[in-house]
Amino acid sequence: MHFVYLLISSGTKPNTYVGYTNDLFKRVTVHNLGKGAKYTRGRHWLLAYYEIFKSKNLALKREYALKKNYKLRKSIKDNYLINL
Repeated sequence: MHFVYLLISSGTKPNTYVGYTNDLFKRVTVHNLGKGAKYTRGRHWLLAYYEIFKSKNLALKREYALKKNYKLRKSIKDNYLINL
């Protein structure tokens, strides 16, 4: 299984991060330990959204599309924060 996920940082001004992995919960843990992508270091991240794909190729295409779609990212973030 392959996952595309969206993380939201905790704090007063939440940021989003989109990524790809084949082990979702391990990857989120790595981000929170400060060993993930450079952008995610020094922040605590919450898993707000993910999609599951059977092929790596489809997952990477979706990751790219989600990274570029700021409107959708903002919508996911806003819905997630409202439901906290």
